[in-house]
Amino acid sequence: MDPAKDTLLRYLQAGRDAVVWKVEGLGEHDARRPLTPTGTSMLGIVTHLAWVDCGYLGACFGRPFPEPEPWDLDDPATDPDADLVADPDLSMRQILDHYRRAAAWSDETVAPLELDAPGTVPWWPQERRHPTLHTVLVHLTTETHRHAGQLDILREGLDGRVGARPDLLNLDMDTDWAAHVAAVQEAADRFR
Repeated sequence: MDPAKDTLLRYLQAGRDAVVWKVEGLGEHDARRPLTPTGTSMLGIVTHLAWVDCGYLGACFGRPFPEPEPWDLDDPATDPDADLVADPDLSMRQILDHYRRAAAWSDETVAPLELDAPGTVPWWPQERRHPTLHTVLVHLTTETHRHAGQLDILREGLDGRVGARPDLLNLDMDTDWAAHVAAVQEAADRFR
């Protein structure tokens, strides 16, 4: 057992868990609707992360994910951001289950490999195209946590749910939020 690999996987899994928790409990419409001017949606981020996870920790290490991608990115008619769109033919539960399957597939790829095992990331620049498993795990962990942060902000805007997970809100819920927001606004207004 490699303690460094275990640590990397633990942090990656914490990000995955946060992603799922941020989406669970929403209605299908709120989970799918665009929440930013660029069309970012909760389930769109989950869809993206599923394919990122099984891409980096599947195909890049010679173990392609067995489920077909729902788009053909080699087809010029395909939206280049198709991986950020939740499949309208799948329920939220099916999309979250797909994300869990992708994560499990990725973890099975990682299990027998050493951290210095080389991979191939064809979409990276030539000079960085053959990273180690360690580098890919760090990259994927930061990518997952970046998107979990997006989901955190989007979910707070939808219904006020905050925190990293149900038992770790990272906020003092007894805070007078109206007064806090007023203080932040007052500080910002000094720079008008």
